[in-house]
Amino acid sequence: MTRRVIGVMLALSAGAWAAGPPVPLAQKIDIQLRRPGLGFTGVHVVQVASGTVLYKRNEDRLFLPASNLKLLTSALALERLKPEYRYRTRVVVEDSGDLVLVGAGDPSFSGRMFPFDKGDHAQPSFSSIEALADQIVLSGVERVNGDIAGDDRLYPWAPYPASWTADDANNDYGAPVSALTWNDNVIGISLHAAEQAGEPAAVELAPALEVLTIENRVITTARGTRRRIHLERIAGSNRAGFSQWRITGQLPVGAVYSELIPVDDPALYAASALYDALVRRGVAIAGAPVARHRSAADAYVSPVGREVSSRTSPPLNELLQVMNKVSNNLYAEMFLREAARASGAEATTPEGARQLSAFLMQAGNPATDYRVDDGSGLSRNDLVTPRLLTRLLTARARADDRDAWIALLPIGGEDGTLEKRLCCVSQGRQIQAKTGSLDRVAALSGYAQSRTYGLLAFSILLNDFAIREAEAKQMIDKIALALIE
Repeated sequence: MTRRVIGVMLALSAGAWAAGPPVPLAQKIDIQLRRPGLGFTGVHVVQVASGTVLYKRNEDRLFLPASNLKLLTSALALERLKPEYRYRTRVVVEDSGDLVLVGAGDPSFSGRMFPFDKGDHAQPSFSSIEALADQIVLSGVERVNGDIAGDDRLYPWAPYPASWTADDANNDYGAPVSALTWNDNVIGISLHAAEQAGEPAAVELAPALEVLTIENRVITTARGTRRRIHLERIAGSNRAGFSQWRITGQLPVGAVYSELIPVDDPALYAASALYDALVRRGVAIAGAPVARHRSAADAYVSPVGREVSSRTSPPLNELLQVMNKVSNNLYAEMFLREAARASGAEATTPEGARQLSAFLMQAGNPATDYRVDDGSGLSRNDLVTPRLLTRLLTARARADDRDAWIALLPIGGEDGTLEKRLCCVSQGRQIQAKTGSLDRVAALSGYAQSRTYGLLAFSILLNDFAIREAEAKQMIDKIALALIE
């Protein structure tokens, strides 16, 4: 973000928030907010061109933002790393004989499509590791006299922000953070029902790597019966980066069940994938896949050796677009750490949170408007005011790179996390906004193209609602649509 953008944010925070919402718009929003069971609600709507506040409710109160926090992380990453920033992952052969895959903090080392394509639904694709293996073979490597090492020491080994829950770490949206990240640090599990009821279902991993153990207790039942599947990590089962999972339940004849689950050690996962790809290409390997980590107390020393392969990421702008469109938590956490590293601090979540807080303070936001604990919004300790989000959105919409910034966000009824929302009205595409959801939390913050007021920046945050999540989102969508009328 340029000094000009920060200057705009300072001006906005210094008193450019004129009061006086037009009555018709206020009435439309009030009608939606009168329904029972909404819990604690915050709404702030600002006309970008003038800074006029068109609607406000609890705009200065703190809310759990969920993934709306990714808007702040995106702005920090653009400020500290710049839009064209690229990561470079290397493979080197050390004098010891080890072949080392050197993590650079790149979250895009996967089969995802860049720039964002709405057809990308995170289906497993392992082309990235295959391309790296091809380069290694072309460089003349026929034998590795040591191990295949996954090196993530660029970031200290602290895979989970301290305020995440144990349940988060058991789901794909809570995948561990590592400077060496491959395939979003998740592995696909598929269960295939047997041909006869009473027989066990078959388990398949994608990729087919020995990075976890599955205890399969799923039984095939008669065609037409209900599917019931439960996955759980067996406590205390982690052994040298390999976890054990138990799958129980039933699967009717002819059915297939698929799920993504996180791996425990991303560096070991990447090393195992590269090991497998090289063996399939006829490379003889004396050692085994291993991981290299470091603690924050140890200084980082980059591996040295003959470079035999490398991969350069797409530019940061394209990575941020994928993060915001699909609301990828892992990307956000890695951007937060990389922004800290680029600022000369250690690449940890606490340092990244301090950098983000300093960035917000520099832009003139009072410390009472936010509490930052991670980069994704998955932490239940994150707190922001609706006013803080609209200040950021307004400032970004007045910057020279306005179009590129807005393009990072999902389009109503069109793509990303808004693909199936605002999809039944032609005006839905006039909403581009970041979604957010946690248990009893729903949020939408972004832009609406109003026929009356031009471009609007808005933030709608709901906490502790008692209605169904689908109803809460429908109410939020109705408010967003009211903004464009």
